[in-house]
Amino acid sequence: MPSKIIRRNSKIHGQGVFATAPIKAGEEVVEYKGKLRTHAEVDDEYGGHDDGHTFLFILNDDYVIDANIGGNVARWINHGCSPNCKAYVIGNEDDDPRKDRVVIEALRDIAAGEELTYDYDIQVEGPISAEERKLWACRCGAPNCTGSMIHLARKGVKRRATA
Repeated sequence: MPSKIIRRNSKIHGQGVFATAPIKAGEEVVEYKGKLRTHAEVDDEYGGHDDGHTFLFILNDDYVIDANIGGNVARWINHGCSPNCKAYVIGNEDDDPRKDRVVIEALRDIAAGEELTYDYDIQVEGPISAEERKLWACRCGAPNCTGSMIHLARKGVKRRATA
């Protein structure tokens, strides 16, 4: 089946992903691909250097998908506060965390030409500094835009970066 998405310049941020044909609600749009790495490997390579731009997706407690290496078009999907897509981690039926995967699914019908977005749901232990807010500023333009891609972690919920 031919792809219904393409990467191009975005008004939200740099590059974005746009529908080239209508996408139905509930339709799997794309799988988030990249090199499977442990959290320790990612921390060793990128740790301590936040620049507000990442192609890392936390897959599970053991692994991260690093779309900087072998990533596909999914890495260019921007954050949105009123997203039209959602990222789902699909667990492997053999309970092998190396075989888990991430799929991006349409939350609603998406028209051709519309930019795809999902909530990155980047959670940090509070408080969020002014520098962090600036670094992770949201530019989605939605009426309900929070102005930031990061949120205070909910009590009992692990930190999760999904983009």
